[in-house]
Amino acid sequence: MRCDVVAVGTELLLGQITDTNSQWLGEQLAAVGINSLLQVKVGDNHARVVALLARVLADADAVIVCGGLGPTHDDLTREAIAAVMGVELQHNEQVADVIREMFASRGRRMPENNLRQAQVPTGATIISQTRGTAPGLICPVRIDGVEKVIYAVPGVPHEMKDMVERAVLPDLLARSGEAGVIISRTLRTWGESESGLNERLDPVIDRLEAVGNPTLAFLASGWEGLKVRLTAKAATEAAARELLGTWEGEARALIDETVFGVDDETMESVVLQLLRDRGLSLGLAESVTGGLVAGRITNVPGASDVFRGSIVSYASSVKFDLLGVPAGPVVSETAAAAMARGVQRLLHCDVALALTGVAGPAEQDGMPVGTLCVAVAIGPEVHTRTLRMPGQREQMRQMSVISALDLLRRTLLAS
Repeated sequence: MRCDVVAVGTELLLGQITDTNSQWLGEQLAAVGINSLLQVKVGDNHARVVALLARVLADADAVIVCGGLGPTHDDLTREAIAAVMGVELQHNEQVADVIREMFASRGRRMPENNLRQAQVPTGATIISQTRGTAPGLICPVRIDGVEKVIYAVPGVPHEMKDMVERAVLPDLLARSGEAGVIISRTLRTWGESESGLNERLDPVIDRLEAVGNPTLAFLASGWEGLKVRLTAKAATEAAARELLGTWEGEARALIDETVFGVDDETMESVVLQLLRDRGLSLGLAESVTGGLVAGRITNVPGASDVFRGSIVSYASSVKFDLLGVPAGPVVSETAAAAMARGVQRLLHCDVALALTGVAGPAEQDGMPVGTLCVAVAIGPEVHTRTLRMPGQREQMRQMSVISALDLLRRTLLAS
């Protein structure tokens, strides 16, 4: 079965918003074994949306339309889908009631134009809205005598993902007639390039290509790490999980030291759990990252039982006066070690992570742009390392965050 993706919105064409939805949809479709051969963007124009949907459905069995379901005059997806179906829009009072209740629960007046979102193409099935005001739609359509389907979901990422996982993917799989269960497991890695991981995993990849199930794919995710995804299909969930477990073991045997987490785990959530398991508290001293590490840490629910705080010692004088860094270069392992010791003393934490470096545009203390000095203090011991980060300023800073957290992770595992 083939399901293509259409993203609606003039702002996408103008580059005002990055189309991350199509990327995510492609990943999810691949994970459940649905072919997706085309992703395309179209502006907020009724005739062009109708023409594009007709062209896409000439080849695909299904299409996911993302965006254009809002309450304003330029939200035209409902009207365009109705035109492709050859039906009228009908007011759905149940959807309207949900919209009214959402505004009432927030103590806000509901503008009447929100009721445009209660207009539903005749024959469509509603995907109930649980996070926003716009419902999703499952719309059967006949193209040249062949039954096909259009799925319409909001453009707001968290609303879209909820509907796709809850309704679209299960409906697609049911229509595909695929027997059995498809499950994926993602190994999240850091410290090796995509080509390097590929090379190390070549023996497993060769054997997987011979058997055909599971499949293995690489997903480069920037400063979130490099993902190695295994996808297995079997008659039952238990059988699929057993198959995944076997091949995960084969893969880990070759790359295990680079694997920091599985599926939705992040570097920061893994580090926090390691600290929690050991009964240790954490403090940070950040210079080059300017609080980015603390932001990642505090984004994890429950971080407060481990994380004590962060001192953003961006100015050299703060490093000297507050953290007790000795006079001299501030981009050095010596300075990073002193920062870690200083934050241990000031925040009364068991473990301290300190980062100092050069994000650019110019070198500092004779150190080139991209230099990162990290220190991890655990009790009386201090471990330091100097790393070289790639890219421009923002990339360097973000890469520094995950690299420093990975050093902390590895130090904790070795202690």
